[in-house]
Amino acid sequence: MAIAYFYFHAELNHFLPRHQKQVRISHAFEERASIKDTIESLGVPHPEVDFIKVNDEYVDFSYIVTDGDIIDVYPISSRSNITPSIYLLPETLSNIRFVLDIHLGKLATSLRLLGFDTLYRNDYEDEELAKISYNQTRILLTRDKGLLMRSLVTYGYYVRNTNPEKQILEILQRFDLFKLVSPFKRCLRCNGLLESVDKQLIIEQLPENVQSQVDQFQRCQSCQRIYWKGSHYERLQQFIDGVLNSKQVNECH
Repeated sequence: MAIAYFYFHAELNHFLPRHQKQVRISHAFEERASIKDTIESLGVPHPEVDFIKVNDEYVDFSYIVTDGDIIDVYPISSRSNITPSIYLLPETLSNIRFVLDIHLGKLATSLRLLGFDTLYRNDYEDEELAKISYNQTRILLTRDKGLLMRSLVTYGYYVRNTNPEKQILEILQRFDLFKLVSPFKRCLRCNGLLESVDKQLIIEQLPENVQSQVDQFQRCQSCQRIYWKGSHYERLQQFIDGVLNSKQVNECH
């Protein structure tokens, strides 16, 4: 029986059982396996791993684990104090787009509100999510470790928080998106882009009180839903302000 010794750094410990967190793990094995498959067998999805060191040498996912290996596995946050010779996470996308699993409906709405291209349906199957992420080069956000472990997934992230308001901050921080926030440009229902529309073209679709009190409107180019600045707008603006103010608070600390 061969044994390799793993240590998972920083936030990768989120995926480990309590007795394996922040300790050197002894992993016994008999069959030949890549380091990628071995890491995932221990519970850590490959899209969360940024670099790996084996016996003080950096390796890629194809490395075959051997008896006696001492292995350190690092997330992207470790780049702040380590400069490896081999990175495993792909380069940052120039066009940030997302696809979300069934558990993240409220996060999808928040991302759309802030202007980010976000696909979400409550009937996506796991295989379809993985294919969309791969074919459209979208970052897959999920609360399902198994989904992230699918081989098709290159850009993916496991959302740690369960509170939707904390989830949006987590994603903005993880992907450094605060400067890209552009509110009220996407439809909250279908993700389509909004465009200004003349009041007279839609007046028959408006409630009577809105017809007389509001003059500026936007319409979704995809589903034709109409938006205007009512009480809902003030509530959404407060949410946006709270998100952006949270960034400033975090920077002060």
